[in-house]
Amino acid sequence: MSDLRHLRDDFPILATTMRGHPLVYLDSASTTQKPIQVIDAVSEYYKTLNANVHRGAYTLADEATTAYEGARRRIAGFIKAGSPAEVVFTRGTTSAINLVAYGWGLERLGEGDRILLTLMEHHSNVVPWQIIARHTGAELVYLSIDEDYRVDLTDLESALDERVKIVAVSGMSNVMGTIGPVQDLAAAAHAVGAVVVVDGAQMVPHLPTDVGDVGADFLAFGAHKMLGPTGIGALWGRPELLEEMEPAEGGGEMISDVQLYESRWAPVPHKFEAGTPPIAQAIGFGAAVEYLEKVGMEAVRSHEVEITGYALERLAEVPDLEVYGPRDLSERGGAVSFQLADIHAHDLATVLDEFGVAVRAGHHCAKPLMRHLAVPATARASFYVYNVEEDVDRLVEGLEEARRVFGLV
Repeated sequence: MSDLRHLRDDFPILATTMRGHPLVYLDSASTTQKPIQVIDAVSEYYKTLNANVHRGAYTLADEATTAYEGARRRIAGFIKAGSPAEVVFTRGTTSAINLVAYGWGLERLGEGDRILLTLMEHHSNVVPWQIIARHTGAELVYLSIDEDYRVDLTDLESALDERVKIVAVSGMSNVMGTIGPVQDLAAAAHAVGAVVVVDGAQMVPHLPTDVGDVGADFLAFGAHKMLGPTGIGALWGRPELLEEMEPAEGGGEMISDVQLYESRWAPVPHKFEAGTPPIAQAIGFGAAVEYLEKVGMEAVRSHEVEITGYALERLAEVPDLEVYGPRDLSERGGAVSFQLADIHAHDLATVLDEFGVAVRAGHHCAKPLMRHLAVPATARASFYVYNVEEDVDRLVEGLEEARRVFGLV
């Protein structure tokens, strides 16, 4: 972990204090902090390149377009896409999944068809499919979670048949840290002709990602969970599917011609990017990917395994604490959810805040999973490249104080 400690100097917010304590930020599964390199990239666009892209016949617009499309190329390279045209800019992971749901699912699903999900999905990979099912008459079916907090594949053979047209699965749980069995599900899905959609919001920032190896047909992910700005994300799709898919939004930029009663779409990926795009955010996204490439995703993963392992060891020392998620570090990421006795997660987070420790508390946009775990909410500590062992130690100190405050000692 000491190999990445020097990165903390790149994150200005880590120098701040909260309630008289140095900030310990443990909510990266919700949104990551931003290095100065990303902040500067966004600022420089507004100071030196501010112009609309793709449409201006002047130098500044050309330079803005070059920077914007350069970010697309870098992001495509980061996930080892075959071409930048396979990467569609969206508002984030949620809008990327919605784009597939409306652009692909709404056109192709009907009565008797099925959409296969898992109980560990974020609402972003549940609610769009509920809406599409309601419009088309398709049925939602779910794979459960086993006692080790992994997706239970016991019933896969009976659940996945020719009626299933879409399989939508998280690459990594934002609650339990569980790494989804994406490759296994993709192979089984393709065997029955189903399309595979992967929610990569947690996976792409934490694991080296090669879309060729993932096996998915669509992969959605967002910048703000990987050191980039909010309001920008990406959808990668297989080229032939993107060509077939309808745009979910219409307007400017996404057309090649508009007549009174019909229009022709612009080439992929632009047919999916209606209106003025989030130019500054895309450039910031590219800068975030450049930063992670310099760190090295193998190093990112190694650091996460080490600090998550240390966190699980220290949390095991806290009486009355239950941790949800795999113990095997090879099967999980850095999101660690827990419950301390019968203390509500919001109360626990309030006590931790008094120590400057920022954790998430609630259902984490995963209410079906919370019901499966039989808890109304959990507290969650989640780690990224800037976290160190001392952050974990402060978390444990805060938990011990919570035990005293609520009369557990």
